[in-house]
Amino acid sequence: MAGYSVEERAAPHSLEYRLFFKDAAGRYISPFHDIPIYADAGKNVFNMVVEVPRWTNAKMEIATKDPLNPIKQDVKKGKLRYVANVFPHKGYIWNYGAIPQTWEDPGHKDESTGCCGDNDPIDVCEIGSKVCSRGEVIKVKVLGTLALIDEGETDWKIIAINTEDPEADNYNDITDVRRMKPGYLEATVDWFRRYKVPDGKPENQFAFNGEFKDKDFAMKVIKCTHEHWRALIAKKTDGGEISCTNLTVSDSPFCCSQECAKATVDAAPPCKAANPIPPEVDRWFYYQKN
Repeated sequence: MAGYSVEERAAPHSLEYRLFFKDAAGRYISPFHDIPIYADAGKNVFNMVVEVPRWTNAKMEIATKDPLNPIKQDVKKGKLRYVANVFPHKGYIWNYGAIPQTWEDPGHKDESTGCCGDNDPIDVCEIGSKVCSRGEVIKVKVLGTLALIDEGETDWKIIAINTEDPEADNYNDITDVRRMKPGYLEATVDWFRRYKVPDGKPENQFAFNGEFKDKDFAMKVIKCTHEHWRALIAKKTDGGEISCTNLTVSDSPFCCSQECAKATVDAAPPCKAANPIPPEVDRWFYYQKN
């Protein structure tokens, strides 16, 4: 994990659960702001924070509005959120997470999609063979991107592969995914199109008619979201309720001390045994595709 570690607070699958991050020296950090965007800028290798391991259902995410931005489980209408299994999918079909130091600005209308950003770090679908752990920080090669339009907002999905995957050297662009993992990209579009239907919502839409864009396009999107993050962390953009508390961005007015960070973690409930996952989370949903 490139020297990063995590510290759990409260019980997994509870409203209070938080997963805090530490650097190699054991100092508390924000995974949103303090983990660098690049693992190796010269080789265009990015850091990825894994929020949801493949095959799992709990919708875990970086808590953008909480100090230190720990990972927590998303909540809707007071209930913990689990993604439904829309046949033939089981949970998330990739390791799912985000590239740190990026931000999809809700005040910026994307030229190519015509929609504003979704107010989160940019999402990543990691397609390697290893099932990662929640909170793991991995190095990824970017291969392409899909532009989901989620309730009127641009929600880019970066397709990437772990650089430590045994087959990583064979993947250099989105065409390699289509050639070596036939059906995976089509399944990815299907997953994002239909995953909210069991919750009573309509199918999601996509820019570019659901076509994947190549590596070069994806790199431009990531760099644009990094510039938006730089403006956010420097207070040149109003981030609204987003917590920009960080430990390492020296020119940021939101930089705080390690004592302050530790106090934030200490205020959270102690780690407890995980709560059971509700049995209905394993249910499969079937419906006729439109």
